[in-house]
Amino acid sequence: MRKQSDKYPSKKMERKKSSDRKVSIHSKMFYKIGEVSKITGLESYVLRFWENEFHILHPRKNNGGQRVYLQKDIELILKIKTMLYEEGYTIAGAKKVLKQTPGTISSDYPLGRIQKELRGILDLLH
Repeated sequence: MRKQSDKYPSKKMERKKSSDRKVSIHSKMFYKIGEVSKITGLESYVLRFWENEFHILHPRKNNGGQRVYLQKDIELILKIKTMLYEEGYTIAGAKKVLKQTPGTISSDYPLGRIQKELRGILDLLH
């Protein structure tokens, strides 16, 4: 007689490393959240959560209110994913590293706050 575990093998899910996955980022200007989800291997709710946690990640919204991501947003998402899933950073640790990384604008700095406020105003106007 077969055991229950033999009859139904375990379907253990494994996380693939970002470096193992071939990312096909086309030369499009904007990507919808579903496309970004497929490219990065992350669920849409994770991308929305990260927007709240990482203030430097702020996709634009189109006239219909849908998030649209740029190439640089996808690159940042992949960097955050690598830091969290492969390098073992906590969210707080990844935030700290990104704040110190040249070329990233944090909302804790005056320019970052102004940029965030301007995006909010643009969203209201659309």
